[in-house]
Amino acid sequence: MANSNGHGLPPEMDLWRTRELHELGFNDRKIASLVRNRGLVRIRRGCYIRGSTWAAQKPWVRSRQLIAAHSHGTLTTSAGGLVYSHTSAARLHGLFLWDVDDRVHITADSTASRTSHGQDVVPHARTLEPTDIVVISGMPCTSLERTVVDCCLMLNYKQSLVLIDHALRMGVDAGTIQQMCTSLAGRNGVRTLRRALENADARSESPGETLTRELLQRLRIELPELQVEVSSAQGRHRLDFAWRKRKVALEFDGRVKYFDYAPTAEVIYQERQREKALMAQGWKFIRITWQHLFQEQEFKTSVLRVLRAAG
Repeated sequence: MANSNGHGLPPEMDLWRTRELHELGFNDRKIASLVRNRGLVRIRRGCYIRGSTWAAQKPWVRSRQLIAAHSHGTLTTSAGGLVYSHTSAARLHGLFLWDVDDRVHITADSTASRTSHGQDVVPHARTLEPTDIVVISGMPCTSLERTVVDCCLMLNYKQSLVLIDHALRMGVDAGTIQQMCTSLAGRNGVRTLRRALENADARSESPGETLTRELLQRLRIELPELQVEVSSAQGRHRLDFAWRKRKVALEFDGRVKYFDYAPTAEVIYQERQREKALMAQGWKFIRITWQHLFQEQEFKTSVLRVLRAAG
């Protein structure tokens, strides 16, 4: 048996059902020992992932891995009619989700009770049209348009706005969603869906930018332009938000939470050089982070102070 990681786990795969581990020669006692020593992580009943793989994954990758674990774990036990839907489908499509739990959502023509699936699974019963189903990474899930609608019917407004902003950037058919809104008149959540669709903007590049725009609008602060291109001695630059006539820019410093990279020292240095060059031309900068979005009075006071000073 291969032993490249010191745990005796074969190197050619990272995800196992209990039965597969038994077939590899690991009894229940050994599996429990591997879990205690973090060689394995139990990510759902009867399904384990290599500990080093799990530890190295970003949160959004782990969320997708939980769906993969469900698919792997039910491969031999389900009739094959399950379709991943709602926020699980959103994760498979790579859509931004904000403040959403990791429960796995599945849709089938008819489904057993929630308790039979386990607490980490939310079953939905509905007959889907063939056009509502696509396959991503070998797993069936609802189409982009169906996923957006299903999610917004269960999420709050800010969560829905984050989702639709990103869906528009990905090319979702807004006309199809609008038609679905009409057919859903009177359903719980349809007002949230309609409102989010009306206020969505494909120019938002991160959940933080979406929530910043929502907060500015809700606090009745004059809305800035999004993704504004300007020039300086350092070249051309793009600002997250800008009140162009006042020469005030608002930059959201929170991308690392949602993107699979961290800014290098060089990137940060170039960003500060760009900012200095624009300040030499009279620009003022407001920099905000995630915590500012939840300190609303302080946020409003600081933004209005800069805008008033800029005339």
